[in-house]
Amino acid sequence: MDAREAALRQAHDHAVRWLASLSDRRVPARASVDETVRALGVDLPDGPSVPADVVDLLATACEPGLTAFPSGRFYGFVVGGTEPAALAADWLVSAWDQNCVMRAASPAYTAAEEIAGAWLLDLLGLPGDSAVGFTTGATMANFTCLAAGRDAVLRRAGWNVARDGLAGGPAVRVLAGEDRHMAVDLALRYLGLGKPELVKADGQGRIEPEALRDVLEADGQSRSQNPTIVILQAGDIHSGAFDPFAETIGAARAADAWVHVDGAFGLWAAASPARAHLTEGCAHADSWATDAHKTLNVPYDCGLALVRDPSALRAAMGLRGDYLIQDEEGDPVDKVPELSRRGRAFTVWAALRSLGRSGVADLVDRLCRHADAFAAGIAGIDGATVLNDVVFTQVCAEFGTDARTERVLARLLDDGTTWISGSTWHGRRVMRISVSNWSTTDEDVTRALDAIRRASAAC
Repeated sequence: MDAREAALRQAHDHAVRWLASLSDRRVPARASVDETVRALGVDLPDGPSVPADVVDLLATACEPGLTAFPSGRFYGFVVGGTEPAALAADWLVSAWDQNCVMRAASPAYTAAEEIAGAWLLDLLGLPGDSAVGFTTGATMANFTCLAAGRDAVLRRAGWNVARDGLAGGPAVRVLAGEDRHMAVDLALRYLGLGKPELVKADGQGRIEPEALRDVLEADGQSRSQNPTIVILQAGDIHSGAFDPFAETIGAARAADAWVHVDGAFGLWAAASPARAHLTEGCAHADSWATDAHKTLNVPYDCGLALVRDPSALRAAMGLRGDYLIQDEEGDPVDKVPELSRRGRAFTVWAALRSLGRSGVADLVDRLCRHADAFAAGIAGIDGATVLNDVVFTQVCAEFGTDARTERVLARLLDDGTTWISGSTWHGRRVMRISVSNWSTTDEDVTRALDAIRRASAAC
C-alpha cells in the first residue's frame, strides 16, 4: 500500500505541474522521438524498480516530448481537452478498475452508463428510448452504428448476416457525400461493405438533397434486391457544415434506407439553443455517432454510438457466454464491440453533472465564438482569405498560393505559440483551425492570431 500511495503521489505532482505549464509552454513538443527513447532507456532492467521512481522517470523523460494538446492554444485537430471533473473521474476509473461488461459485475458502472446515456439523448434532442453504447472513439461509434444498420437492412431483405455472413447475401448499397470523413470509409471497410457510392456535395461539403434523391431513385430495385444505407454528417471536418437533414432523411426514408449520421464533433450543436437549428431534422435518422472527447471534452477513449432501435443494436453487438452473469434487462456488453474496456460512462456522467444543461450550451457557444474571432482576425490579414462559411467550430483559410500557405504553416509551428496544421480542401492547401478545447480563452485566440500575423508577414 505504501508503494502504491507513493507512486500515486508522484503521478499527482507531475500531473499538476504539467497542467500548470499549459498556459505558457510552447505547444509543439521540444524533444524528438529518438531523444525521448534515450531518456526512457532501451534496456529492460533485470530486476524490479521502485514504482514511484518508475513514475518519476516516465514523467521526466517524456515531458519534453509531449505536445500541449490540452492547451487552449492547440487547434490542429478536433480533439478537445479534458474538463476538470471528467479528468478527476478518469483517475477514479483507473483506481476502481471495474469490469464494465455486465450489470451484475458492476452495478455502479451500469447505473452511471444508464444515467449518462439518458442525459445525452435529452441534450442532443434524440429519441429518449434509443440505445447508447460507449465505444473507444468516433470511428468505432460509426462502426457500431453501421453494423446495426447493415444487419437491419439485410434482415429486412430476408438475410440473416449473424448466421450466414455476407457471402451469398444481397449486396448492401451505401451512399455518402463526397466530403464525408475518412473514418466512415474505415468503418465500412471493417464491416465488409467496401467504399461508399458518393453523392454530390456543395462547396461547403453539404450533401445535395436532389442529387441524393436522384441516386436513390436511379436503381429502381426493391429493398429486397438492394438494401441501402445512407450516411450523412453533422459537421464537415473542413467547413463545419451540416447536411440538410430534413430533406435528405426524407429522401432516404422514401427508399426505405437506414440513415446514419456521423456527428463526431458537430452533433453537440443540438445542445445549444443558438446552434440547434444546424441539426434540425437530424433526430429522424436511425443512428448517430459522436465522440465525447471532442466537443464535450472528456478524456480520450470515449465514443458514443446511439441507435434508435435498441433491438437492432443488440442483434449486431450482443453476445452470450455460459460464464457471463447476464441480465434480462440487458447489459452494457449488448451495445458495443469490446468486452474489456474502461468505465467510459463515469467520465461522461462527471462532465455532464459538472456542466449541467446550460454549461454544455455555453461550452458549445464559446467554441463557436472563438471560431468566429479567428475568422474575423484572419480576414484582416493582408493576402489571407477565409474559405468556408464559419457556422460551427472550423475555419479554413489560405494565404494567396499553396506554396505561401505552406510557408506560413511552417513558420507558425516553428514559432511554437500555437499549433495549427494544414490540409487540402477542394484541391487547395489550407490552414485548418479546429476550436475544440473548453479551456481556450479570448487571450489564447489573440495570441494565436498574433502568431499567424507574424508568420504571414515573414512569408
